[in-house]
Parts: sequence; C-alpha cells; structure tokens
Amino acid sequence: MFVSHRDEIEKKRISSPGSNEVLKQVLVGPEQGWKDHVMRMFTLGKEGCAPRHAHPWQHIIYVVEGKGNLFMDGKDYPLTPGSVCYVPSDILHQVSNAGEDAFVFICIVPEFGDK
Repeated sequence: MFVSHRDEIEKKRISSPGSNEVLKQVLVGPEQGWKDHVMRMFTLGKEGCAPRHAHPWQHIIYVVEGKGNLFMDGKDYPLTPGSVCYVPSDILHQVSNAGEDAFVFICIVPEFGDK
C-alpha cells in the first residue's frame, strides 16, 4: 500500500539531448508496489520540451495543468487540462509546453519503459 502527495515526491531534472526545462517525478512504480507499470508526472517549464523520439513501448498521457502540444506521427495535437492521449509503440512523438506557465502531465508506461 502507498499513499503520498505529488508535492512530497522528489523531482528530477531531465538533461538529455533535445530536452529543455523538464522535471520528472515517479508517482507510483515498482518501489511503491506496482510491478508492471510506472506512473510518472512531468513538469515542462516555459518553452520546455522532450526530444522527438520513438521507442518500443506504448504510453498513456493525461494532462493535469497548462497548455501543451503533442507531436505524434507527423501531426500536432493541442493539449489542455483533461486531455488524454494514447501513444502507440514505435511512433515518433514529442511533448512540448505551448503556454507561458508550467505544463504538467501524467505519463504511464510499462516498467521496462521508465528510463
């Protein structure tokens, strides 16, 4: 059993090529008892983005706050609080902040996809 609050969970800055202003929190995963998947929360600062990339696992995105954009398979999709996305495996994609304030979203991946 695990109970916490997002404000109590460590934020780690992601510094990979092509990323900008990205903070990651692991909300629930193997350390909390969920052996198959990992629920992460990402905060993208102003002009923040993840790199364009593809990988062999699917994931689910749920937008918590702010305005963002999902580039997926050659198209742009605007994101606002409450937006839900399914990104299939091996699809080129990128999430970016499209607003002035922080863009916060939850991303759920299989355990082997949490890198």
